[in-house]
Amino acid sequence: MALGHSEGIAVNHGEKEIITLSITGGVTESERMLSQFCQNSFLKLWTYPNPYKDDGKEMCDSIAVFGDHVFIFFDRNNALPHTTDKDPLVLWERWKSKVIDKQVVTAHGVERYIRNGRPIFLDGKKTRSFPLEINLEKAIFHKIIVAHGAKEACISSSPENIYGSLALTYTDISGETPTESAHPFTLVLDKNKPVHILDSHNLEIVLGELDTVTDFANYLDAKTTAITHLKVLSYCGEEDLLAHYYKNFDKKNQRHYIGTSDLKINGVMIAEGEWRDYLESETYAATRVANVASYMWDELIQRTCQYFIDEKLLGNADLLRGPSAIYEMVKEPRFMRRILAEGMIQAIDTFPTMDGGGRKVTLMSSITQTTAYLFLQVKIPDKFKFETDVREKRQAILEIACGAARNKFPNFTKIVGIGVEPPKYSSTVAEDFILMPCETWTEELRSHYQELNKSWNFFETPSLNQRKVMVSEFVQPPSRKSHVPGRNERCTCGSGKKFKKCCGK
Repeated sequence: MALGHSEGIAVNHGEKEIITLSITGGVTESERMLSQFCQNSFLKLWTYPNPYKDDGKEMCDSIAVFGDHVFIFFDRNNALPHTTDKDPLVLWERWKSKVIDKQVVTAHGVERYIRNGRPIFLDGKKTRSFPLEINLEKAIFHKIIVAHGAKEACISSSPENIYGSLALTYTDISGETPTESAHPFTLVLDKNKPVHILDSHNLEIVLGELDTVTDFANYLDAKTTAITHLKVLSYCGEEDLLAHYYKNFDKKNQRHYIGTSDLKINGVMIAEGEWRDYLESETYAATRVANVASYMWDELIQRTCQYFIDEKLLGNADLLRGPSAIYEMVKEPRFMRRILAEGMIQAIDTFPTMDGGGRKVTLMSSITQTTAYLFLQVKIPDKFKFETDVREKRQAILEIACGAARNKFPNFTKIVGIGVEPPKYSSTVAEDFILMPCETWTEELRSHYQELNKSWNFFETPSLNQRKVMVSEFVQPPSRKSHVPGRNERCTCGSGKKFKKCCGK
């Protein structure tokens, strides 16, 4: 399936640079901020601000749907006085009732509304229907309330409060009559119907760190699992829970988790300051630097999505419905985007110097081991660049390369092809995308692509082989006692270049 193309591929080795899709929606400043965070994380194609119900009333502040995950966001902003003679506990209860308690009830109501199959509209007049399909049998609902207004009061209430984040405790309160809080700025929520609470401080942290749909969904899944299995989960701020999540990794199942692997423990309390300590660690700093490369992957996705929105995308793929190459690319978590982008950057830097035509193919594994990404660079000779069918020929070459990859590596059941002119020699580059589903690979298909590949010899020589990398989510800082390579030695970063031309510049 040919997805189409967009103009330009930016390779930036030095700093985070993202092409931002146009932001719409949101009435208040906090709603616009939430909308922007959501669209940066989930992309505009899968995020819609201010949807409406069939009675013409607004349903929530933002909804994002990707795969089986449905994210429902509510934004509430009501200032809690922090300099007053009134009883702070009374003020807190009034604020909590209006901003949290009522919104929790609304959140559960919205989930019921959607689960009942009732329609969603993009405008109050009900002229534009919600374009995304929600599979109600498989849908996983995440209800997120962003509560603004209590930060200053929270900080001023205690010198021990670092950031002004709301403290949360999840436990079984079903059947109990709601009672007033014993302490202000502490929320007690029902573990049987969990709702996630973010605030003015940690909204930017959580959606900034978990800035891919997979990373965010994995975190909320792990949190819901912990809430379900523990009798009590208590923490001083969502950012502290996020640090706890990052620090706990199950190597066997290759996933982060919240809580403990000791089944005898049924309650977990996370102290304040976990996020501060993690933020100051060398591992965090090294990972942030390494992740700069990953935003090249984001640029490819965002640029193509914008072309789709602007109705300038060529090809036959509908990014909103059904599988596509871009849909597969969006699935990748941040650390895999880093690995994949680094592979592309290395392939671009090492493209052979030659006159006329030339090609280089790189095959890289996805986070899903049965999916592979094929990055093909084809240098089109100048005399052919302006032919009317040059794009079709380029796509045909990309398809042949994907078919040859499937023949060579039968363990892959899905191959995503990304084809470009070599950025090393082209100032303006068009990108082509192909999604080749190959769960069923007949002898006819094998023979077909084998015959087409005879004139190209993709994956038939040692230089055109699969790129294998060691995957690690967090980057460890270099040891101060580690060997510093000489100028002409291979760089220790694994790029294959001499130290003087890589990290030793």
